[in-house]
Amino acid sequence: MKKLIALYTTPKDVDAFFMHYNEIHLPLVEKLPGLLKAEVTKIERTLAGVQGNFLLAEMYFADDASFKTALKSAENAAVGADVMAFAPGLVTVMTGEVLED
Repeated sequence: MKKLIALYTTPKDVDAFFMHYNEIHLPLVEKLPGLLKAEVTKIERTLAGVQGNFLLAEMYFADDASFKTALKSAENAAVGADVMAFAPGLVTVMTGEVLED
């Protein structure tokens, strides 16, 4: 299983961030082809490591093929454009492989 991960640092206006994130950004994410599920975690505190992380979003895809299709899609381009418009400098985007037993 493949994952797209977005890690956000704390925005200056948390309420405005969540309004945009919930009303505009998540609906765009939900349109990604092949998306199995999306999980969003509000980070309460950092016990060790870099401070200032605020939100973690994880988007799951079945395999490499569906993940690559999603990344190349117009829907993903819209997600990317939106995040750069409402959260510039706040997000780190990573990809990963879910390790299963």
